Amino acid sequence: MQTIDPGWDVGLSDDKPEVNALRGQQIRAVAPHPGWRGRYARRLVLLDWVVGLVAAASALFLRFGSSDIPLFPQEYLLLTLLFPLAWTGTLAINRAYEQRHLFVGTDEYARVFRSGLGLTATLAIFSFAFDLRLARGYVIIAIPLATVVDVTARYLFRRMLHRSWARGDRLHRVILVGHARAVADTTRQLRHESHHGLGIVGACLPSATTDGLSAALPPIYGTFDGVAAAVSRSGADTVVVLSCPEIDGAALRRLAWQLERDDIDLIVASTLVDVAGDRTTIRPVEGLPMLHVEHPRLKGSSRLVKAAFDRVGALLLLTLAAPVLAAVALAVMFGPGGRGPSVFRQERVGKDGRLFVLYKFRTMVVNAEARLQELRNLNDTDGELFKMRKDPRVTPVGRWLRRFSLDELPQLVNVLKGDMSLVGPRPPLAKEVAGYPADMRRRLVVKPGLTGLWQVSGRSDLSWEESIRLDLTYVENWTLSMDIAILARTASAVVRSSGAY
Repeated sequence: MQTIDPGWDVGLSDDKPEVNALRGQQIRAVAPHPGWRGRYARRLVLLDWVVGLVAAASALFLRFGSSDIPLFPQEYLLLTLLFPLAWTGTLAINRAYEQRHLFVGTDEYARVFRSGLGLTATLAIFSFAFDLRLARGYVIIAIPLATVVDVTARYLFRRMLHRSWARGDRLHRVILVGHARAVADTTRQLRHESHHGLGIVGACLPSATTDGLSAALPPIYGTFDGVAAAVSRSGADTVVVLSCPEIDGAALRRLAWQLERDDIDLIVASTLVDVAGDRTTIRPVEGLPMLHVEHPRLKGSSRLVKAAFDRVGALLLLTLAAPVLAAVALAVMFGPGGRGPSVFRQERVGKDGRLFVLYKFRTMVVNAEARLQELRNLNDTDGELFKMRKDPRVTPVGRWLRRFSLDELPQLVNVLKGDMSLVGPRPPLAKEVAGYPADMRRRLVVKPGLTGLWQVSGRSDLSWEESIRLDLTYVENWTLSMDIAILARTASAVVRSSGAY
């Protein structure tokens, strides 16, 4: 097996066949940034301290800042100065600064919310125990404000990190260890999505055989016996071991010992797909680390909370959007290119396969369904879903509505009726469901959503396979904090108008 020289760039020459197979493939340099994770966490502490101070000062001014009281009470001035320390301390207790909870996922935001609840409970118990008369208005303003502002600030801070990842900066330099097929599949998946922070710089295979996948593989640094040397030569800071029989428990333990000397992260990739970390726990049994997988939250009190959140949210949004709904309805009815009814009704498949009528603002000409067959061969997507980037049936008003997803607003009525949720899988047509393989029917165990992971991850630009995978990921890992995060990201996706046609 030929190996390659370490460095950011891959040199191509005629005496390196594995490397020559990469000719024409875009290799993005992954520059090392040692220590950036520690700096990120320290900046979060500073950010949280500033948020705590701003929230406490705002509560002080709003509660005691009237013109009738020229000076603030001294005890509340002291409390305002101490509040940022209490806030950051509560976040630390809830492990909101641990790196495994940062960078990706919604666990970080959930811990901020729990910190707000915990600090509220602590102040209540403390004031009761010591008979302190805290102004309830001050507490009611300070803690919720700190919680909401901190979640927003952390989200924006993370977006900055994700943008740097998209540029190839601050990425973990990763060596993949596994068989050629698994390495190729993992490389393709990680390069498709940039919001994980993993930059593939090389791989170690069990032998020189690449199973005809050389073009899909990253640079090869050697075999399983030379993983530690490959890390040193490539400047990697992370090793990801894929599932393979050659690396058993004893071999994995020896590899961990080798990597420990240079503080190299070791990740063992499970074959369990689309299951988030909060559903898995390691339970040692007689020295064997057993991976215990919790069932997804499909029933129980958490789902009742989601139902209440959906109904209240839909009612509030319908009330606020009433003027917009009226204006759009008039534009659809009397706009150029397609006069007719403003609302389009279509039968869709909901939870457990039940049919319901979905409402949307009409974006096409009245006889759009009749013209569908003549356009079938022009489908711009794979799978069962029909989409065209320049569909001639779409009216000028409809094209504008689709760009900003305003045609979806009537589905708030579906949410209010209980047919849909604010967040969930895309509501499919019955003929789409008829073509589903068995695994894909899993997405029908929850209500479809007005928005979802598919909406904030590319909309119509996604492949059929990718959109289904995102729906299944949502079903398997749903939490209320995930819903809130998706709703926040939806606004950004709509403004960008990416994948909308």
